[in-house]
Amino acid sequence: MKKILRINKKLIYSMAIALAIFFLILISLYVSYFLSYNNKIYPNSTVAGVSVSGRTKEDAKLILEKNVSVPEKIVLNYQDQAFEIKTKDMDLAYDYDASISNVYDFTRTGNVFNYSKNRMALLFSPKNFELIFSINNDKLSKIVSILAGQISIDAVDPSVDKANGKVVVNKGSAGKEVNQEKLTAAIIHALSNNDLSQIQIPVDEIDNTLNDAQATDFALRAEKYLGKSIALKFEYQTHNLTDTDIFKLLDPNGGYKDKELSELMGKAQDSFEREPQNPKFVFENGKVTEFAPSLDGIKVNTDQLKSLLTDKLDQLEKTTDKSLEIDVPVVKTSPEVTTDKVNNLGINELLGRGTSTYYHSIPSRVHNVALATNRINGTLVKPGETFSFNNTLGDVSAFTGYQQAYIISGGKTILGDGGGVCQVSSTLFRAVLNSGFPITERQAHAYRVSYYEQGSPPGLDATVYSPSPDLKFLNDTPGYILIVAKADTKNYSLVFEIYGTSDGRIATISKPIVSNVVPPPEDLYQDDPTLPVGTIKQIDYKAWGSKVTFNYVVTRNGQETINKTFISNYKPWQAVYLRGTGPVQ
Repeated sequence: MKKILRINKKLIYSMAIALAIFFLILISLYVSYFLSYNNKIYPNSTVAGVSVSGRTKEDAKLILEKNVSVPEKIVLNYQDQAFEIKTKDMDLAYDYDASISNVYDFTRTGNVFNYSKNRMALLFSPKNFELIFSINNDKLSKIVSILAGQISIDAVDPSVDKANGKVVVNKGSAGKEVNQEKLTAAIIHALSNNDLSQIQIPVDEIDNTLNDAQATDFALRAEKYLGKSIALKFEYQTHNLTDTDIFKLLDPNGGYKDKELSELMGKAQDSFEREPQNPKFVFENGKVTEFAPSLDGIKVNTDQLKSLLTDKLDQLEKTTDKSLEIDVPVVKTSPEVTTDKVNNLGINELLGRGTSTYYHSIPSRVHNVALATNRINGTLVKPGETFSFNNTLGDVSAFTGYQQAYIISGGKTILGDGGGVCQVSSTLFRAVLNSGFPITERQAHAYRVSYYEQGSPPGLDATVYSPSPDLKFLNDTPGYILIVAKADTKNYSLVFEIYGTSDGRIATISKPIVSNVVPPPEDLYQDDPTLPVGTIKQIDYKAWGSKVTFNYVVTRNGQETINKTFISNYKPWQAVYLRGTGPVQ
């Protein structure tokens, strides 16, 4: 037993000595390995495929410069096409110093464990380091974009439109698109590794075309929207979506297109949003010379609006409804100052609004509309006072700045001072109706005038001519009211707004009813010796005669305060032409 123990002790002792010698040899080899590469690059190291093993930084740089130079061009391949780009156009420059330093520092930076591990790894596994270079990324992006434009073909998404009242489906067409991000990465990778032999241009094929069955389904769905519309409304603004607008939102695979919905939300923001506005109120010589009401800031809740819109679109598709409305959801921000804080007259809020357009007016009529609007604008009406349009406007003649435009006088349409003033009175009439005031005097024109039916039903006009006929209404509120008017001569539009203090009255205007329609008389031709023979000049225009009625009802606190029927009797009007009989000039 003692003999066995002695043998085991000798064996253990021998093994310990052997292990110690082995580790001493390893340490010696490791130290020798480190010392042999002092100030040199460790083995199995290449830069862009060029060996720099065992070289000092200076020698390695010379070797790299000798074997790797900046190419004049790079060739990019797509199918059987080759596209060349010049490296000078992207400001390509190789940084040899940085490239060598990167290799050299790989086995010398960081903590002892990391760089020792890297040194040992290079003994058994070669490592290629990328070439470091500088490049103008903006120029490279532009080059790639131009090249992409030479290859890419826009895919045409399926769509639906309307022609001659019927749905027409475009099945779409296939396209292809250069993946610019991948191509840029491929160029950078090739330059980093000095491998410019085969750079393939990555191209994505795009094909969303519909087959016959899908196109039929798409058409059947679109037909459910024909002749239908959705109105987005906020305050006095309306953004209408017609059937063709709705078609653009339809996804042929079902549902609605996210991109188009988002674009529509952006348009809604442009239409309805505004910053908070503090009021302006300047009172001089018995008239308000500058006024702007306080306005809440408005932000559209686009998430809620998108949800409401898709719900309404679903409703239109599944029902026989022809038109639907959406009250645009908004978030309001109060202004710093409100209108009631800048005056003590009770001018606090908007009571009613009237609008009109006067497209195709001659320049003198446009001038007269703007002049008369400016003279009514800023008028204050006392509580209990009856407003008279003629008295407020004053003299209408060339002496007061008016020009000649067409007026109705003596049963004829003739040129006269102030033609166009009735555009102003008619627009104010609409504002008064919407405000709910008692109208004590109003007269319709002798015949239906197209200016007053642009975007408006017939019967909402009011003719004036001093001293009579006049447009009059009573301010039966306990406070002042302010008439604010603006003529937009570029867009041929006119707006009247009436401000005051609301007493809760609600005005309702029924849809005008047209009856007793009478055709115009035959055209009348009159000889005129002042015009040369062969000349025909129209001086009056035909209009159909009719009777138009609408009801005007005002309630306050549930009690009816006004119930009046407005009746307009329009004569049939004859077109009149002058026929030249004089000598040819």
